[in-house]
Amino acid sequence: MHPGQKLQKKLLGGAGRAIADYGMIADGDRVMVGLSGGKDSYVLLDILLELRRRAPVRFDLLAVNIDPKRPGYSPQPLEEHCASRDVPLCMVQRDIYPAVRRIVPQGDTDCSLCSRLRRGALYSLAIEEKCGKIALGHHADDILQTFLLNILFEGKPRGMAPFLESADGRNTVIRPLAYCWESDIGAYASLQGYPIIACGQCGSGENLRRRRMQRLLDDLQREIPQVRHSMLAAVCRLPGMGRGACRD
Repeated sequence: MHPGQKLQKKLLGGAGRAIADYGMIADGDRVMVGLSGGKDSYVLLDILLELRRRAPVRFDLLAVNIDPKRPGYSPQPLEEHCASRDVPLCMVQRDIYPAVRRIVPQGDTDCSLCSRLRRGALYSLAIEEKCGKIALGHHADDILQTFLLNILFEGKPRGMAPFLESADGRNTVIRPLAYCWESDIGAYASLQGYPIIACGQCGSGENLRRRRMQRLLDDLQREIPQVRHSMLAAVCRLPGMGRGACRD
């Protein structure tokens, strides 16, 4: 089997299990896919397309990109990618980059604020477009990194839920790649040659902390080969982590 096929099979298996465990997608759903231009979002879209082709349930996909009005930003690669896969793409402009620069001093942590503003834009658009689910490209390593960040820097045992309903009940966020590892996603993205759009904004703050958490996980795994799987299973059983139970 070709390496790309093996990776695709592994990713499809992980995403399929997560979707089944958490009841992420039901027949007739209209799913909004956040397409940022990063490797995770490209893989998410293509995996959902392949699952839709194979799944016994029918669901629609709408790719959405939030243009943050960052200097030099161009969505053209996303438009071409979606056109090649016959996926509708909704482009929305929001003053995210100017707002972040006004509020957060240069060099300080700005990833959290940027993420909140993007998510707020997605929430509003999902209601307008009648999308019952919002699919984001966070993967298993993101879940573990978030847990470690919350433990070490906030003293709170909280995680990133694979299935999350908003407080007002109007939006549901799903993370179909919750059982997929970044190493597999990165390898698959490289083989596919996706036109990656670099953020260009996250050189400090939370992003550096996340990289540090990833190095910590890598160090632990060299000593304890199954540590990531054990941690993921434990994190997904925390209160508030949704209605499934993470597994390998």
